[in-house]
Amino acid sequence: MPGPDSLLHSAQCLHTCFHNPQNYRHLRTAPRSACLTQTVRSARAWACNSRQRCRVGTVRASADLWTPDQHLHLPDVHAAAAPAVVSPGSGYEDHKPRTPPPDLPSLLLDSRITYLGMPLVPAVTELIIAELLYLQYKDRTKPIFLYINSTGTSRADGETVGFETEGTAIFDTMQYVTNEVHTVGVGVAIGQSCMLLSAGTKGKRFMLPHATAMLQQPRVPPTGQRQAVEIQIKWREVLAQKQAMLKILSQTTGHSPEKLDKDMQRPLYMQPRDAIEYGVIDGVVRNETSIIDAVMSPEQWDKEAGLVAKPAPAQ
Repeated sequence: MPGPDSLLHSAQCLHTCFHNPQNYRHLRTAPRSACLTQTVRSARAWACNSRQRCRVGTVRASADLWTPDQHLHLPDVHAAAAPAVVSPGSGYEDHKPRTPPPDLPSLLLDSRITYLGMPLVPAVTELIIAELLYLQYKDRTKPIFLYINSTGTSRADGETVGFETEGTAIFDTMQYVTNEVHTVGVGVAIGQSCMLLSAGTKGKRFMLPHATAMLQQPRVPPTGQRQAVEIQIKWREVLAQKQAMLKILSQTTGHSPEKLDKDMQRPLYMQPRDAIEYGVIDGVVRNETSIIDAVMSPEQWDKEAGLVAKPAPAQ
């Protein structure tokens, strides 16, 4: 069998003959040369030997060819584990979190606590109403705990920041839900916030020992460059809101609208004991006072979420 050098020489001869048109025409008419004859014979012998090696399936070792060790054991790629199969569940109930979300408002909401800690502006009112409706949807029998620390529709310096309807919107929602609403005054409750403090379920209205409540008349927002007719229309609207507030306070405190109107001519501040006597609240929260539900255990959390523990397999 010719060696690699002989095959390379024969290939070069074929390249020279077939890539030159004159040599190709001469090759068709002239007798084969010794070089061409040797090249054809070498190619035929190499092809025949290659076919025999492919049929036998063996590779001869040489110095330039690497062959694996006969004792080398390769891993069986077909013995890999089967792909994971996702079993269909029954819906969202199977994937509820076992613990409350980590953010603080959600933790309070899971304990049925709603915290009003800002002035009554539209964004705050929207959140409080949404939480009250959600807690009623979640369970219509358990109470809702509303903690209040708000200056109402005005800031601490007296500047008006919201409409009086923000307070009445929350009050109407408190009356709409079927749950008991337990109110707790924390810090300060001024104006409309004091009205919400008194609107809780009778017997479930509280204040902390150092909290303060204050009643005042609705304030007129800045009028700006308005016409006299527009100012008169706004004055009528503020008067109507005042009458609505007096009517609500008359229902929650038991006083007549005339007495409330007279007491609110100037800001009426009340400490917890004064608020009890005026009928705004029913008691003061002490360490021994129980106003919220007990903290649930992990098993109770799972039961509330609808998760049922599977029994351990028998050994």
